[in-house]
Amino acid sequence: MTPIDRQLLECDAPTVAPLLLNKVLAHGSTAGRIVEVEAYTPDDPASHSARGETRRNAAMFDRAGTLYCYVSYGIHVCANVAVDEVGVGAAVLIRALDPQRGLDVMRRRRSGRKDLVDGPGKLCQALGIGMEHNGLDLLDPTSPIDVYDDGVPPPSAPLVGPRIGLSVARDTPWRWRVDRGQRQSIQ
Repeated sequence: MTPIDRQLLECDAPTVAPLLLNKVLAHGSTAGRIVEVEAYTPDDPASHSARGETRRNAAMFDRAGTLYCYVSYGIHVCANVAVDEVGVGAAVLIRALDPQRGLDVMRRRRSGRKDLVDGPGKLCQALGIGMEHNGLDLLDPTSPIDVYDDGVPPPSAPLVGPRIGLSVARDTPWRWRVDRGQRQSIQ
């Protein structure tokens, strides 16, 4: 397994997002294959960066590969990968995983629920990703949270649709998913 090449992430979010499908997100003994993502750009009214850089969204403007975490609805932590050039304010939201390792730990963190990682808040809870991880460099070998490539390519024809849970720009087709029939185990 190899870390993702940072250059892959130094493009605009709609280009990078589908390329993150089938990559692996890991934290400690838990890991899952990325199966759903959404793209956010600074000119997108649904993006946290649309009004410029703030203390809350600063990680979005950081180096490609930086983890941008935020709290949704006051309770759910959501994880994004900053993309593009430093200062741009673009990110890819990791919406869902196919759980692969550490399922017992994930179930314990999710209080025994079966729906472990099929939403951005659920996957952060299951993997133990919290606000204390905001700003980590996911490509730094010393980072406790990693995004890596185990050789499984992104799907050649991912499912594409509008993003979920937004009040603006709802119809923008910047959500990509891996079809359930095409999911693969971690190599």
